[in-house]
Amino acid sequence: MSTTRRVFLGGMAGFAAAHVLAQDQPIGGHGKLYVGGRPSLILILDEASGKPVGEIKTRTGTPARLTLSTDRTRIYAISSTLEDMEVIDLASSQVIDNFRLGESGKHVRFRGFAIDPSHRYAVMATKAATKQIDRWEIGPPLLLQYDMKDHKVVRTIPWPNGEERESAGLKFSPDGKYLYVFGGDIVAFDTTAFKEVDKWELSRPLEEEFVRIDFGYLDDTYEEPGYYSGLFHVRDAVQHREIMGIARVDLQQKQVDFYALGPAEDVSFAMAPGRELAYGVRDEVRHFEFWTFDLKNRRVVSRTPFDGRPRMAMKTSTNGKLLYVYQAGNTIDVYDAASYKFLRTIQLDIDMTGFVIVPPAA
Repeated sequence: MSTTRRVFLGGMAGFAAAHVLAQDQPIGGHGKLYVGGRPSLILILDEASGKPVGEIKTRTGTPARLTLSTDRTRIYAISSTLEDMEVIDLASSQVIDNFRLGESGKHVRFRGFAIDPSHRYAVMATKAATKQIDRWEIGPPLLLQYDMKDHKVVRTIPWPNGEERESAGLKFSPDGKYLYVFGGDIVAFDTTAFKEVDKWELSRPLEEEFVRIDFGYLDDTYEEPGYYSGLFHVRDAVQHREIMGIARVDLQQKQVDFYALGPAEDVSFAMAPGRELAYGVRDEVRHFEFWTFDLKNRRVVSRTPFDGRPRMAMKTSTNGKLLYVYQAGNTIDVYDAASYKFLRTIQLDIDMTGFVIVPPAA
């Protein structure tokens, strides 16, 4: 019979008592968990113990979105108003910069961004609302280059094909020489003059019987630099069925390796370390499932019902052994990735708004 111990996550603002932990329960690795939430905090948890090791007070309010830099040295936090960005240095656990593009009577909201690998500048999709005497005037969506050091807009970048977008998926190449803009196509800009230099026309069918790929949310925590992996949907042009599959895109070589899994379903996608497995949650009214994807053998290994929660997101631990289920609340539920067994709950005294995992240094 295993002995148990109670871990108390107290002694620091934002934490409460955790679920009783068995001493022989598996750990998720030796990374750190950064959890943003109300009121204006980012909490730092040690992944192995689940205990708090620090907190970061934000300058501009509640951090609604957290994004880890490509070199894993910084977190970029977007405020709940989508108007402020804060730069957090992970070595010192401090906010080292913040900025906004708006001013009195003008709100400018971030609707997508990417930071170049050297942290010199950002490219941001924005939209402004300017207060007039009798109304708010909504401006067009803009794609801007912003100097992070001098805090100024360097240029407005033309939208690919002149087609404005309400939001944009943006990603830099590992060497920072190219910016990729995701939409119906993938368009590459050089980062010297921000001129379009290449286009990957995914809006065209990849195979005769399919229409274009529709990519989902990008989470590249465990992905190889220069690649994009995730679930995609295609439509059967003959029977008009939505089909779900997995694609891995080599951005520099303009190659896509994709395979279908079956009829399209609403499933999330979280890759595990090593890129041989991925996990997902299917979230429907009163029906929740864990999915395991075998990326090496190109198949769905299992679909297992479990007691979920009304709103869910999921991340994989840094050693791939645990699954963290979270979102919209003050708890993180921890499951064993192999068996889907519920292990424990980490309970926080904040309303969670963002969550990133930082793997240990190699």
